[in-house]
Amino acid sequence: MSEVRPERIFVAGHRGLVGSAIVRRLSADGRGPILTRSRAELDLTNATAVNAFFEADRPTHVILAAAKVGGIHANNTYPAEFIRDNLAIQTNVIHSAWVHGVQKLVFLGSSCIYPRLAPQPMTEEVLLTGALEPTNEWYAIAKIAGIKMCQAYRRQYGFSAISLMPTNLYGPGDNFSINGSHVLPALIHRFHEAKLHGSPEMVIWGTGTPMREFLHVDDLAAATVHLMDHYDGESIVNVGTGTDVTIAELANLIREVVGYTGTLSFDPSKPDGTPRKLLDVSTALRLGWSASIELREGIESTYRWYKDNAATIRRAD
Repeated sequence: MSEVRPERIFVAGHRGLVGSAIVRRLSADGRGPILTRSRAELDLTNATAVNAFFEADRPTHVILAAAKVGGIHANNTYPAEFIRDNLAIQTNVIHSAWVHGVQKLVFLGSSCIYPRLAPQPMTEEVLLTGALEPTNEWYAIAKIAGIKMCQAYRRQYGFSAISLMPTNLYGPGDNFSINGSHVLPALIHRFHEAKLHGSPEMVIWGTGTPMREFLHVDDLAAATVHLMDHYDGESIVNVGTGTDVTIAELANLIREVVGYTGTLSFDPSKPDGTPRKLLDVSTALRLGWSASIELREGIESTYRWYKDNAATIRRAD
């Protein structure tokens, strides 16, 4: 039987959107101590450095929220970095966690792992049943490899690693750049700037018809901690709201929240991405978790955070 040690939780990627929310949640719950390392302190793509960290600090739990992430533009522009860096981070952290006796590892993936034309809503079982969305396949393939690595280490070594698949995320700490971020924070930034400058028109990429599901990052943090404590299986678990909106509906909702009064139009010459991406969250519901933050409420609080942190916000492309 492996040694049971006092809880020490390593949150990899604690400065990012997801990692910072998980740290907030763990702190509010009085968990820990919580171990964190900045990129300058620990390069997760460096296997030797990662192994040395685990050997010295001996975490009992790992939440792997570190990843190179971005929207359609970033995925199309930097495909080599998206697949290389994510594969390296996952491989190093998962392997060192097993080598050094971590009791539980939570791997955070993405709903983009599912086939582009998967039946909606997407159950966990549709993984690897069809072709991926070409605009983010580099990131998706890396995340699929992470899932399979967790499953392989569980099967061969009995390692307690679980994989959670969040839907599209947003919230405080997001990347608000126009070209490097996901659609919701990018729209908040663009509508805010258009309002400030009195721009008469806002043009949105694509047709506006694709449907997307959005989960506030604080809901994901709650799900992550809950499932770390209450789930231990090989199967992946979807984490989302179970509801979606069109990009046009999202844009109009953000326009209302921001207070932009100009014209809204769409550019169909730009890519839409996957037509629809809605998760079946029945597994998470059975395991005792459900989302609690409504989309309008979440956008309102995110926009308040955006304005309050305008001086230090991530907006660089």
